Amino acid sequence: MKLKFKNYYKENLCLLYFIIILTLLLGFKSLYFQKIKFYKVGHRGARGLIPENTIPSFKKAIEVGANTIEFDVHITKDGKVIIYHDASFNPDYTLKPDSTEIKQDERKTYTFYQMNYNEIRRFIIGVKKYKDFPYQELTKTYVPLLTEMIDSIEIFTKKYKYPKVTYLLEIKSDANTDGFEQPPPERYVEILMSQLRPYLTKLKDRLFIQSFDIRPLKILHKRFPDIRIGYLTSDKLKKFDQNISELGFKPDLYNPNFRLVNMELVEKCHSNNIKIFPWTVNDSFEINRLINMHVDGIITDYPNFFNDKK
Repeated sequence: MKLKFKNYYKENLCLLYFIIILTLLLGFKSLYFQKIKFYKVGHRGARGLIPENTIPSFKKAIEVGANTIEFDVHITKDGKVIIYHDASFNPDYTLKPDSTEIKQDERKTYTFYQMNYNEIRRFIIGVKKYKDFPYQELTKTYVPLLTEMIDSIEIFTKKYKYPKVTYLLEIKSDANTDGFEQPPPERYVEILMSQLRPYLTKLKDRLFIQSFDIRPLKILHKRFPDIRIGYLTSDKLKKFDQNISELGFKPDLYNPNFRLVNMELVEKCHSNNIKIFPWTVNDSFEINRLINMHVDGIITDYPNFFNDKK
């Protein structure tokens, strides 16, 4: 009798262990999202405080409370993935390697897809005062590689014991400029994912890829179904249902201009199991309004605004 009881006990214990392990494996992908109650997103790092899309800006965002950093990527002539918003150098805050000004009519000369990275890196960011952001702390820096930025931030957060951050990567592309400002979408995705592949296991659920251009999003969804995708929109005339229909699948994020956000849109996103991150919100009143609507995250140039929020 005791022997039968022991065997029964062992069999059920093994079954229990199996169920626990299976549950953990199935739930592992969602564990990170359960930890983050609200995504505090630093737009281009801490754009209002440090020159945008630079490693110092991303570090500053984390220091002042961001748990997510948003940034833009482009492809260079030699197939590198760099972080910068525009397709060419912005004269408002970038200088030539010899510290002289870039003229507006010279911009196309410095299109990244027509330049090698060793040329791009020599240009100077963080010395010229950006009039739109008078509170920026100037610090001389450069255009970083995507891989360099991820490595730097992972080391930084570990060294100074900050929580692991989420990366919100925006693909900058437009069908009208294929072949000049960026490669065709298939090639773009191929280059980007070749750079990200070594990080995918490490980042797990800490990576979103978003774009206004649905072409690369469709390719990512088909070829890399585990990648979490964000749909960006600023179109007042197109509603949620039309945007999702054109995309062809439900994204993980729906990220509209904050002026388009109302309670109906938030509820529609949540009923479809989609998170919503409005952008770019630089006013405390608007941040409070959106938080009260129960958005899942807010993208701002001033992540220090979150210090007295959720």
